[in-house]
Amino acid sequence: MPSVPLKLFFDGGCRPNPGRIEIGVVVRGVTHILDDCGHGTNSDAEWLAAIHALRIARELGAVSVDLRGDSALVVGQVRGNARCRSAELRAHRDAFQALAATFETVKIRHVGRSHNLAGIALARLHPR
Repeated sequence: MPSVPLKLFFDGGCRPNPGRIEIGVVVRGVTHILDDCGHGTNSDAEWLAAIHALRIARELGAVSVDLRGDSALVVGQVRGNARCRSAELRAHRDAFQALAATFETVKIRHVGRSHNLAGIALARLHPR
């Protein structure tokens, strides 16, 4: 019987852009936030969040993963529908793919910002 995929929401950002990166992952109702992941762009932050989601899934013993994020760019690059136009983005994609290869299945889906639990959690840290 196939395993039920573990659903994880991911989001990343920085203020200003480029700036200090923060990322968030929500899984099973638990929020995981890293608020200083170095310096970079919003694209770097989204990739680091997706990679961190896979690391959390691995720690939780997941076999199959269902990732959801609001970055159309990252989702497109993971699926191969969008090119990685810089060495940094290719490095993030390669790190993601190496981790993804350790699971039976990894699905990634674009969700609207208002449906991204990780994005909501990050926004609550810095209300405008």
